[in-house]
Amino acid sequence: MKPIIRKQLRKAKRRIENRLRPISWEEQAKPMLSATNIQYEIADRQRGVPCGGIGAMHLIAIRSGLVDVINRNVRVLKRHVPYHESDHVLNIAYNILSGGSRLEHIEHRRNDEAFLDALDAQRIPDPTTAGDFCRRFKTTEQIDGLMDAINEARLNVWKRQPEEFFDEAVIDADGTIAETTGECKQGMDISYKGTWGYHPLVVSLAKTNEPLYLMNRSGNRPSSEGAYEYLDRAVALCRKAGFRKVRLRGDTDFTQTTHLDRWDADGVTFVFGIANWPNLVDMAESLENRAFSPLERPAKYDVKTEPREKPENVKERIVREREYRNYRLEGEEVAEFDYRPTKCAKTYRVVALKKYISVEKGQRRLFDEIRWFFYITNDREKSAAEIVRDANQRCNQENLNAQLKGGVKAMTMPVDSLLSNWAYMIMASLAWTLKAWAALLLPETGRWAKKHRKEKRTLLRMEFATFVQAFVQMPTAIVRTGRRIVYRLLSWNPWRHVFFRLLDQLRLPMRC
Repeated sequence: MKPIIRKQLRKAKRRIENRLRPISWEEQAKPMLSATNIQYEIADRQRGVPCGGIGAMHLIAIRSGLVDVINRNVRVLKRHVPYHESDHVLNIAYNILSGGSRLEHIEHRRNDEAFLDALDAQRIPDPTTAGDFCRRFKTTEQIDGLMDAINEARLNVWKRQPEEFFDEAVIDADGTIAETTGECKQGMDISYKGTWGYHPLVVSLAKTNEPLYLMNRSGNRPSSEGAYEYLDRAVALCRKAGFRKVRLRGDTDFTQTTHLDRWDADGVTFVFGIANWPNLVDMAESLENRAFSPLERPAKYDVKTEPREKPENVKERIVREREYRNYRLEGEEVAEFDYRPTKCAKTYRVVALKKYISVEKGQRRLFDEIRWFFYITNDREKSAAEIVRDANQRCNQENLNAQLKGGVKAMTMPVDSLLSNWAYMIMASLAWTLKAWAALLLPETGRWAKKHRKEKRTLLRMEFATFVQAFVQMPTAIVRTGRRIVYRLLSWNPWRHVFFRLLDQLRLPMRC
């Protein structure tokens, strides 16, 4: 970071801290928001954009090799008149990063002269052209080529990570329902929830929450359909990157016993939920009592201040007052036994989780019941409790699914067919991927390594809307001088120093 930029950041931070310093206020005669003489004018020579961070996102796309690999490997257009494949892909991703949530919002970017100048573009595709590009994906091979191109650039980003990053790759798989109100979308169907839409599959890397592979499916298809193919591809990708161990995780729908022997022979560790079939329940109930041990759940966080009184549980009170049935967890125990699924030639370890539930109505305790949960794994080193906690960590992918659906809006399914919506979903989710890459490219060495490592983790876990506000939605003046495009930031926020550290890294050559 240049000394003058560091000095400017310190000044801006001091100004806002001074403005927000604690003050013993007296009674105020007028509201704090007191502006009245407001006038609007149009700048004649100066131009600015509200999304100044888009330049950094474009630098990430260039320096990671994403632009080149898309143009080299994705063959959709017969002629580049005037756009290349990368122009279309990044156009959709940048629209979302700039605050858009629909294809129609591209029109705002397209008519913003400063936005075009910021990316040194004479023009960008309009919404109709963007939708037409999605419809040009006619085969799954073309869509797989797009995902492979993104993953090739992903490998370049991963190569910048410290050595401990490659200790183990944990790959999660899950399905999610993408509801749509359209009536003429090819491939849509009724889901098990009774809603119309699609049923995308998400295969992600747990460490970074990056979606490695996305697959669009009809709404009535089961969660695990086609999952093993993309799990295999994710394993191959992680091994190509240099991960020393690979572990697969999934819920009961992903216990594909047909493939367990093959994964085990290939050195892949797995932890899958498995349905509580009657034979498994019988085997668990036949275990002696001493085979079970209490499951201790670690605290979600450490209390760093004085303990405070817990607020009233409003939900609990309403359920009791209205005498709804209330299921309360009284305790948990774990045990394990060996089991060989019908389609397997090998015996695997099954961890049984026994939950003691009390069923209440109002103030009355009706009865107690036991619920069983089972996990099948080839991991013989971890304790039974660690296997359960590891399987529960997979729930973090629910947060990724929620971000892709609600934050990025990648699963709005705006086009007219299963394949075209699949292509759009991949291009839109690239906005989330660029967020993850921005975090991964931050260095975590040197004098402030501990602080930088914490900032990196925070950025990786940050919600998409928060990231857009902190790193992209920055009022910026665009100045074109000679051979340079200068982004002149017009405001300050607490993430500015991290943003400039990222820019410093983007100036260094990528290790490819």
